[in-house]
Amino acid sequence: MTPPAIDVERLVKIYQRGMAVDGVSFTLPVGSLTGLLGGNGAGKTTTIAMIMGLLTPTSGTVQVFGAHMPGQRYRVLHRMNFESPYVDMPMRLTVRQNLTVFGRLYGVDGLADRIAALADELGLTELLDRPTGKLSSGQRTRVSLAKALVNRPEVLLLDEPTASLDPDTADWVRARLQRYRAERGATILLASHNMNEVERLCERVIIMKKGRIEDDGTPARLLARYGRHTLEEVFLDVARGRPHTREAAQ
Repeated sequence: MTPPAIDVERLVKIYQRGMAVDGVSFTLPVGSLTGLLGGNGAGKTTTIAMIMGLLTPTSGTVQVFGAHMPGQRYRVLHRMNFESPYVDMPMRLTVRQNLTVFGRLYGVDGLADRIAALADELGLTELLDRPTGKLSSGQRTRVSLAKALVNRPEVLLLDEPTASLDPDTADWVRARLQRYRAERGATILLASHNMNEVERLCERVIIMKKGRIEDDGTPARLLARYGRHTLEEVFLDVARGRPHTREAAQ
């Protein structure tokens, strides 16, 4: 039986300052696109870091394609990648040099051709030999997306991929992600504060608060459950502790 892309079971992470993730469980099937919502400090980034094998859980388990993280991450890291505008690439290196370094880390075959194809697809051809630090924020976002796709990942973890982008560039990034998922059959986990983005892209939404999962469902079901018209209104209800309509009716 084919294992799910991601299987998180009773995941806990405790730091000295307190509990960051508190008993989180969810399973993401292959090819799914899931939104992970929550305010600052909700535990989203910590959860993603444990899925990647960058952090060791205090307790609980994370499996990616059946491999236990972080102990067996060597089995699956080449099938994964991560993108966030908050993680800078070396600014003095050119775009080509950065993509070459990351491509070699992932053991990408035919790397020069892969970089050329990504540059053509993402509008980076004229930027390849420019220092990354000389690019605009929108251009750096496109480079970051190229880095995230260089190894053709089957699992793509995204942390606020369109933060600080203008609407046109953000829409451009979302369209590329949708196309990549359709072509590759990739599993995408998207952490975002952009409710319109999540509502547009995601089949399922997991809402975290104070390290726990507060709600989980399709956008349509969440809207119906809370009697709201937008995910932003649902998010505010959860953040402010308002009961959903089913609870309120009891």
